[in-house]
Amino acid sequence: MKVLIFGAGNLLLSDEGFGVHLVKYLADNYSFDDDVELYDGGTLGFMASHKLEEAGRVYMVDVVTTPGEPGELYRFEKDAFIGRTIPIKMSPHQLGIQEMLLLSEIRGRCPDQVTLFGVVPKSYEAGIELSPELAVRLPQLAELMVAELTAAGHQVVAHRA
Repeated sequence: MKVLIFGAGNLLLSDEGFGVHLVKYLADNYSFDDDVELYDGGTLGFMASHKLEEAGRVYMVDVVTTPGEPGELYRFEKDAFIGRTIPIKMSPHQLGIQEMLLLSEIRGRCPDQVTLFGVVPKSYEAGIELSPELAVRLPQLAELMVAELTAAGHQVVAHRA
């Protein structure tokens, strides 16, 4: 089954780029089998729906605007998006992600397994670096995702430092 790891965000607004930073971190630190695709979705929203529809399993990574401490990590499954059991505006891209999933669902092309990993940001100020609170989450979330992929039978190799 093809797996898509979709990182959303704007790299020019510090923590807002968390999803894209995560995809880069994974590419720099691991090699994946051909069934796993890392995708820098940036702020594309609907324009990247074809990527979502080509996969059988999707992990989306973005910041979430929800109560919590900076760096706090949340996990939401597809039913929370489709059923709208999560707040309508959780991240700057969440509405686009939610609409993209609903459109794909209506077209009968939405993957059965979609997970959003969202992290609470500290800053949206101009800058290309993550805040320390979010930077420490990169290896933690990467390890969690690698463990899930490995458990599902995908080959993942850590690069040696």
